[in-house]
Amino acid sequence: MTDELLISTQDRVGRLRLNRPKAIHALNTRMCEAMSAALLKWMRDDSVEAVVIDHAEGRGFCAGGDVVTLARSGNEGGEEARRFFFAEYRLNHLLFVYPKPTVAIMDGITMGGGVGISLPCDFRIATEYTRLAMPETGIGLFPDVGGGWYLPRLPGRVGEFIALTGARLDGAECHYLGLATHYVEQSSLADMVDRIATTPQRVQGPIGAFAASPPEAKIEQSLPQITRFFASDRLEEILATLEADESEWAQTELGTLRTKSPLSCKVSLRLMAEGARRTSFTDEMRSEYALAGRLVRTHDFREGVRALLIDKTGDPQWDPATPEEVTDEMLDVLFAPLPESEAWTPFPETEHEQV
Repeated sequence: MTDELLISTQDRVGRLRLNRPKAIHALNTRMCEAMSAALLKWMRDDSVEAVVIDHAEGRGFCAGGDVVTLARSGNEGGEEARRFFFAEYRLNHLLFVYPKPTVAIMDGITMGGGVGISLPCDFRIATEYTRLAMPETGIGLFPDVGGGWYLPRLPGRVGEFIALTGARLDGAECHYLGLATHYVEQSSLADMVDRIATTPQRVQGPIGAFAASPPEAKIEQSLPQITRFFASDRLEEILATLEADESEWAQTELGTLRTKSPLSCKVSLRLMAEGARRTSFTDEMRSEYALAGRLVRTHDFREGVRALLIDKTGDPQWDPATPEEVTDEMLDVLFAPLPESEAWTPFPETEHEQV
């Protein structure tokens, strides 16, 4: 047990509880390494049959990674940021290939790194308070932690829409899109976890017993517009299509995109296109690690974090300032593979899991 992460077992269930309420449980390197250490231990422990991940107190499941620390590291060469990404992506991959049932309870704010430790889990519980988003283009980053794997596999162009706009999805929308496997009222969560602990070998039964019918998913009504306006893999074409339409929906989304980093948006679109073709989650993590280590050293990431999270002026000055100024050559540099000696690797225990 540490102050930031509560590690315990309940009957035959391993419990990982995020415990940084003042930071909405944002992940740091220590937390990622401690979670992985517990998971690896339980993986070999026959007395632990399932794992539940949630938060201990306060609002929100997990607001993401500690990006202010990452931005400061980017100013100093990025070594601390690379250590964080290395540990975080190992955790993401470990959950993706974990041999025992895993349950993530996405109650409240679930963003960035919080999505990264939820979507690999077998059972993903949304509630009426769930607010899931990948808002990275607003701070000069990209939807990492496996975003390049999960988002392009959503229906139509919803993944690209989420990646570019940072749209927030409620619990019903998460369930509708398959990001959540079940919808459970917050008031039932404690009883559900207790029931899981009594029958960990049959996790789906207790979850199903407490699952409720979610409300109507609002995003369903927007799918035709998303499919139409976000059809292209070129940012300039998406913006032009939105500009040419006078509907309130198109103009609202155009306004949102205009606030995002053009570099991050183009990086995200390329990541979606490449991720859709990838056949291995290991390869996805390797690619995202190389990309993340470079992007935290860019002007846009440091500027985005300054404007939105440190000074909170809300007026980031992006450079390049327009999509047209972001060239394919710039993207090629960011996406280049790392030398083998510097590349990301999974835990040795999971190297054979090439998925």
